[in-house]
Amino acid sequence: MPRKLDLRTGRPVWSAYRAPAVPTSALTRDAKTDVLIIGMGISGAMMAEALTADGHAVICIDRRGPLKGSTAATTALVQFEIDQPLSTLSKMIGKASAQQAWRRSRLAVSNLAGRIEDLAIDCRLRRTQSLYLAGTVLGPSELRDEAEARRQAGIAATYLTPQPLTETFGIDRGGAILSHGNIALDPRRLTAGLLLKALGRKARFHAPVEATAIEDNADEVVVTTKDGPTITARYVVLATGYELVDIVPAAAHQIISTWAIATRPQPRKLWPGAAFIWEASDPYLYMRATADGRVICGGEDEDFVDETRRDELIADKSARIAEKLGRLFPHLDVKPEFAWTGSFGTTSTGLPYIGAIPRHPRIHAVMGYGGNGITFSRIASEIISASIKGLADTDAELFAFNQ
Repeated sequence: MPRKLDLRTGRPVWSAYRAPAVPTSALTRDAKTDVLIIGMGISGAMMAEALTADGHAVICIDRRGPLKGSTAATTALVQFEIDQPLSTLSKMIGKASAQQAWRRSRLAVSNLAGRIEDLAIDCRLRRTQSLYLAGTVLGPSELRDEAEARRQAGIAATYLTPQPLTETFGIDRGGAILSHGNIALDPRRLTAGLLLKALGRKARFHAPVEATAIEDNADEVVVTTKDGPTITARYVVLATGYELVDIVPAAAHQIISTWAIATRPQPRKLWPGAAFIWEASDPYLYMRATADGRVICGGEDEDFVDETRRDELIADKSARIAEKLGRLFPHLDVKPEFAWTGSFGTTSTGLPYIGAIPRHPRIHAVMGYGGNGITFSRIASEIISASIKGLADTDAELFAFNQ
């Protein structure tokens, strides 16, 4: 079972906003269910909502409890733009596959927004534009090529030269791509809302419960827990985030540390439209606004070494992020009111790994890596719920584990 990571440290901005409580109970005896979901963060919550909507009996367990892992550390820029630019990804996996990955990502954001509205979950949902600024990875000319690659894929993209970028957004850069159709939200409120919908459909939530062993055969999967009881399920979904489970293939991934700050509320000082802003740089700076006008800004990513070193850097990294934010928007009060750090996974392509584990068809895994974790969690809920129903998602192979 997984190596245990301390996934976040500091005080994420979401702690300033109340999320609904999600009731759990102790696991005191052996249990049976259709699907067992291990993990009660955003990925597990989306899976629980989708599977209970399909009529499956679901049990969720988590060794910490609901919303207590990486979910609270996300800055929740829910974008369809994958970390790997379309023009770059095309060279890595082929033009057709890259275009389809980007199209599916865009569809997932749209589907997620629609689902949140259908379920009437109050998570401060706001539809927003996105600005992708020229940087060290893609300069102005490469950014033009990227905009054209997106248009060829049927994804609207407007290239802004320096003058309209300055006039419209007050940003002094060599160029930018303006996109539409992304969403900002409160990730803890969304996760709690999805879990409560599943609970209303008779899902069972047990926490803290730690899975220690998984055994599967042709008919079922048996999961042993630390305190003794077992859970027998027709299918298991591993939604354990960046705490990797031994049974999952060692994909081409690495663990990255990132840092973030949030300012005091200052809604009158925000840039026009409060668009998402991120850079075509490595590492890149990224920012968004909260519903009450705080600015969340993150970046300064580096390879994860250990939790102690990562945590020791909070003060220094926060100061650097605030300084960069101040250079971009000199009129903002960039003093951090919240500062935190977290670990997340990345892959070389920026794409997630989703689906049944090779040679273990009843065990599915959600590895929503990269900066699009919430978007990829939505894709996973669609692909895996289809698979458990015996249906084939047309994009399943795009994200499947290498056989």
